[in-house]
Amino acid sequence: MTPAELSQAVLSAVRSAVADGELVVPVPEQATVERPKSREHGDYATNIALRLAKAAKMPPRAVAEVLAGRLAQAPGVARVDVAGPGFLNVVLDTAAQGDLARQIVEAGREYGRGDAAKGLRINLEFVSANPTGPIHIGGVRWAAVGDSLARILRAAGADVTTEYYINDYGVQIDKFAATLQAVANGRPVPEDGYRGAYVDEIAKTIVEGNPDVLGLAEDEQRAVFRREGLRLMTAEIQRSMEEFGTHFDVWFSERSLHESGAVERAIQRLREQGHVFERDGAIWLRTTDFGDDKDRVLVKADGDTTYFASDAAYYLDKRDRGNETCVYMLGADHHGYVGRLKAIVACAGDDPEHNIEVLIGQFVKMLKDGTEVRMSKRAGNIITIDDVVDWIGVDAARYALARSSTDSTLTLDIDVLTSQKNDNPVFYVQYAHTRMCGVQRNAADLGIDKGSAGDFRPELLTHPRENELLGSLAEFPRVVATAAELREPHRVARYLEDLAGRYHRFYDACRILPFGDDEVTDLNRARLWLAEATRTVLANGLELLGVSAPERM
Repeated sequence: MTPAELSQAVLSAVRSAVADGELVVPVPEQATVERPKSREHGDYATNIALRLAKAAKMPPRAVAEVLAGRLAQAPGVARVDVAGPGFLNVVLDTAAQGDLARQIVEAGREYGRGDAAKGLRINLEFVSANPTGPIHIGGVRWAAVGDSLARILRAAGADVTTEYYINDYGVQIDKFAATLQAVANGRPVPEDGYRGAYVDEIAKTIVEGNPDVLGLAEDEQRAVFRREGLRLMTAEIQRSMEEFGTHFDVWFSERSLHESGAVERAIQRLREQGHVFERDGAIWLRTTDFGDDKDRVLVKADGDTTYFASDAAYYLDKRDRGNETCVYMLGADHHGYVGRLKAIVACAGDDPEHNIEVLIGQFVKMLKDGTEVRMSKRAGNIITIDDVVDWIGVDAARYALARSSTDSTLTLDIDVLTSQKNDNPVFYVQYAHTRMCGVQRNAADLGIDKGSAGDFRPELLTHPRENELLGSLAEFPRVVATAAELREPHRVARYLEDLAGRYHRFYDACRILPFGDDEVTDLNRARLWLAEATRTVLANGLELLGVSAPERM
């Protein structure tokens, strides 16, 4: 029996009590059931009686007493106890709990997926680094977290579009073009230009592909270096993202907003909403009406539009494409953007508490031999995504970056993440998966099959370690739904580490395959079902994080 099935049994008990007139309450849409911290309190506990007590005008324990007898009659429930102020502690019969292994194996890749976010159309924008250099370590964190979040939201039923916003318009792009032009002509890099071996590589590639470029007039040269530099750098970023396992459905050009007239149309729409005004020759958006610390300039007195105008046009474009909620994943140095982005939403007539979410991620640093690594051979004073992959690999990088809350600064130890030891979290989880695959191979070599679902005897899974493992497997759908709701992929990673630990303890305590020439028993087969169910959940969880589930290590 899964927590979802038990939740429905709880609601059925409430409906029955209401129908018999023992409770006069509205039947809730959901009933929360959770694994208690202590096994002495049963397999699951629910606070439904405490929730209904006020509406029922009865003490919570009295409500619990009404529900306990009905819930105890549900198939698969062995006993229901009333505890504390009115909790219902539920003990499942062994067969009902063990049958979860069969359900998981038969569900396969679908186990853990649900509809908690069904109907939501979410635009998830992340990384979006300027195409003026390789993706740095902060962007790598968002590449791992953002892609994992997209997978988790989809598993929860949401319709998700992942998007990379290419900042290919404005001052930084002009500086990038000027840098490439200077390098190609053998001149010093401008004081505010870009540095690193990658700049030399791009400039050289542009000249090789455009042999006549250095003979053009300065302005014409600059245009070529701007166009080709952006193309090459964007292609480089796209390559890095794909090799990191991060896919974007949309690569959106900021320049396209200006060339299509979308910026001007956005300003006009905001004007029609009554929030645009003019002062000192500039055009402003009155964002202070909606909590921003100051009003924002859309068009400067010299006629140039601002980045803020692009941000406004970009948000409106996302909404016009049918996205209900626009999620922005920004770096630690973008805290100031939260208020202004929410103000844009409000000025556009939308709900800033529903139509936009801004997630802020903290900094990342890397250690080698106990010392912080600060430099990249190719990019100069930044660590790039390719550096991270070269040092620790895609799996270790993705897992390590996704397993911690983005609210906290993260330190990655290269020595730990390249070791095959249990203090390396990705190794610990992947090794548990390979261990299960090894059991399957050994069983096949011995000619042992777990048998059909009809032959499976879940009531034999009575060992405390089996019960512990089954309880953890039952939690996976709830963990996925919660990670999607809270936008916290690290919950899946931490769950997998806990599950791996429970499997290792089960493996050490419960013999899965018979010794030597011992007869194969139904208990051996039941444990093979349980091992396969655990392997399935580990593989499903790793997939949500974009990490491989190897069969051998």
